[in-house]
Amino acid sequence: MEFVYVVPREELFPDFYPHGLLPFGGDFSRAEFEERALTKGFFVERKRAECTPSWKQIIPYALVVRGDEVLLVRRLNKGGESRLHDKLSIGIGGHINPIDAATPSTPEESAGTPGNLFEAATTRELNEELQIHEDFTARAVGVLNDDSNPVGAVHVGLVQVVQIHETVEIRETDQLEGRLTTTSELRELLRTGANYETWSRLLVESLDELMPKSALTLT
Repeated sequence: MEFVYVVPREELFPDFYPHGLLPFGGDFSRAEFEERALTKGFFVERKRAECTPSWKQIIPYALVVRGDEVLLVRRLNKGGESRLHDKLSIGIGGHINPIDAATPSTPEESAGTPGNLFEAATTRELNEELQIHEDFTARAVGVLNDDSNPVGAVHVGLVQVVQIHETVEIRETDQLEGRLTTTSELRELLRTGANYETWSRLLVESLDELMPKSALTLT
């Protein structure tokens, strides 16, 4: 039985329910959002969470970026999540599980520190699905929410950018295939009706807000 991390939606969004990407900054504080998520969240059975819209399952959703390129993956039919089969994605991530609450972000940090939860889950997911041939860190840039469908209604994405300088390879080749591609190609795929998963479609529309500033000067 799988347990996943959830937060009551009114605790995450006490003032309004956003649609699409809500970047951190200005009136939307990353520190305040993460504090609410960490102090009000808890683990429940995934089966129960999937049918309880009053809870939001937080999904670390990481874009892997090299210069002006972004990792684009396609989820194969052997992947575990059937509703994502054959869809294109620019986000790597998954549910936060209890193991993440006991995983320190660095050797110097103590296991079980609440502030490590999101980073630990992100690192675990990236290491499970990819081979990144260098040290990396994930920079949280915003929150992604879409209540327009039953799947989105019970999930919220913690959007992060992982900036690399070397190569990246797919580790789970039976479940994913992927390549680094330019932001202009991602937009063209969107324009021509490519089969993006919903969150990735929303993020492609907001790439200028997500890419490192040094990358934007190259496009």
